[in-house]
Amino acid sequence: MVSLRAINKTFSSGTVALKDMSLDVHPGEFISLLGPSGCGKSTALRLIAGLGEPTSGTIDWPGTAQDRPGQIDHEIGFVFQEPTLMPWATVFNNVWLPLRLKGQAKARVRDEVMNALEMVGLENFADAYPRELSGGMKMRVSIARALVTRPKLLLMDEPFAALDEITRFKLNNDLLHLWESFGWTVIFVTHSVFESVYLSNRIVVMAARPGRVVADIAIDAPYPREDDFRTSTVYNEHCREVSTALQDAMARKAEA
Repeated sequence: MVSLRAINKTFSSGTVALKDMSLDVHPGEFISLLGPSGCGKSTALRLIAGLGEPTSGTIDWPGTAQDRPGQIDHEIGFVFQEPTLMPWATVFNNVWLPLRLKGQAKARVRDEVMNALEMVGLENFADAYPRELSGGMKMRVSIARALVTRPKLLLMDEPFAALDEITRFKLNNDLLHLWESFGWTVIFVTHSVFESVYLSNRIVVMAARPGRVVADIAIDAPYPREDDFRTSTVYNEHCREVSTALQDAMARKAEA
């Protein structure tokens, strides 16, 4: 679906965020980017989304007319770390926003918006305002807003990090159900070994700044994954494997 080739990203401050990062993302995968804070996970996600330009290297989109994310922006959904909802707008209008920006009238796309809300279990809250919602519900609205355009690639930047553990587990389960049902490709940024193993069929471990791929681990446990998977031997073995890879990544010094 998308290939990153020898990506380097240096900010105007001189900070080298990514160095020689290469990654192939295949249709239908659920990939977690895992690494220490500041290793460039979010930067990589934003470059894939076209929200920034690499200093060097290429981002290729096989099957598109041009190798530019902007050419397929209707096929990408992005869920940020914070819900980033408009506080003055209803849940419906927040989810309608991407379609509104494309010039699509509310009446014409009402069914699409309501379907997106139904996907995340908020169809009865269309007329509510963000101040009336819990943290988990706000994040569901943000996910619905990303899904309303029916993206093929869903980019998620630590969307559940600020939530309590019970809510986080519930949203993990809901996300996996949607992913299995609709066949999306997901790239999910997280700091959590446990979350990455539970969700992913592939975990890409990144080293500390400058960010680069140091391990690519397949999680071969079958789906669907339920809560009992979290206490299984297979889950624990994968968690140990990924934890070891993460410790190695954190111990690495910046390469010349």
